[in-house]
Amino acid sequence: MNVTPRQPGMLFAAGSPERSQIAVYGMPFDGTASFRPGSRFGPQAIREATYGLELFSPAQGQEVSAEAIWDALDLVVPAGGVQAALLGIERFVDGILDQGLIPFGLGGEHLVSLAPVRALAKRHPDLWLVQFDAHPDLRDTFQGESLSHATVMRRILDIIGPGRVLQFGVRSADKDEWPLTHRLPVTPQGMAEARRLIGDGACYLSLDIDGFDPAFAPGTGTPEPGGFSWQEWEALLGQLSGFNWVGMDLVEVAPQLDPSGITAVLAAKAVRELLIILAAGPGHVA
Repeated sequence: MNVTPRQPGMLFAAGSPERSQIAVYGMPFDGTASFRPGSRFGPQAIREATYGLELFSPAQGQEVSAEAIWDALDLVVPAGGVQAALLGIERFVDGILDQGLIPFGLGGEHLVSLAPVRALAKRHPDLWLVQFDAHPDLRDTFQGESLSHATVMRRILDIIGPGRVLQFGVRSADKDEWPLTHRLPVTPQGMAEARRLIGDGACYLSLDIDGFDPAFAPGTGTPEPGGFSWQEWEALLGQLSGFNWVGMDLVEVAPQLDPSGITAVLAAKAVRELLIILAAGPGHVA
C-alpha cells in the first residue's frame, strides 16, 4: 500500500523493515465518526508530539530502541469507503506479519482496529483482545450500519469468539451493550485477572484515548468524564509486560479538538511505554 509523504516520529525514525521488530503505521480514517470527527489527523499529531518526548521511560527504567521500530508512515485510505479502508489496512498488516514484524497502529477512529485483528486472527486462532476505552463498542448496528466505531468490538467478537474481549475503563454504554461487556477494573488486580484468563494466549491491545479522563485527554471525539489518570495507567505497566502481545494500537486522538496539544502528548507517551513493552517481549518486567 502507498504511504503519504509524512515525517517519521522521533521514537521510530531510525528503524527499517529489514532490521526492526515492530512496524508503526498510521490509519487516518474517521469515516463513521458520529459526534466529533477529526481522528484521521491523530497519527501525525502523535508523531509530532514525540519530538518533545525523551526515549527513556522512568516508569519502566527502559529506553525505546529506535532501531527496533520502523515507521511505515500513514496508509492511504479512502475518506468515505469503509470496506475499502478496512481491506487496505488488513492487507498492509498481512504484509507486515509476513515480514515477521509486530504491527502497532495509530488511529484513526476505533473501527480501524478491526482490520489488524482480522489479519492477526488468521495466524492466531487463540487470539484475545484487551481494550482500554470509555465505551464498549459492542452494538450490533449503529445508525443503521454494522461497521462503525460503535460496533467494532462486536465485529471483533464475531471473529475471535465470545468472551475474548476484556475491557478496562468502560463507563458509558447503550442498555443492550451493558450485559455483553466483560469489564475489569483499571487496577493491577484487574490486570492480574486478565492475565489469569488469557494465560499464554496471543493478545492484541487496543487503547482508545477516551479511556483516559478528558481532564487529561480532551482531544477526542466522544469524551466521557470519569476516566483513568496517567498515574493509574502507569501503575498497570508492570502487569502489561507479561502478556504475549502480537499487536497493538492507539486510536481516537482528534488533535483539532485540543488546541493545547496535551492529548497528543499523552498519546505519544503512552505509545512510548507500549513500544518498550512490545519490543521487550513477554519476559520483560517493568
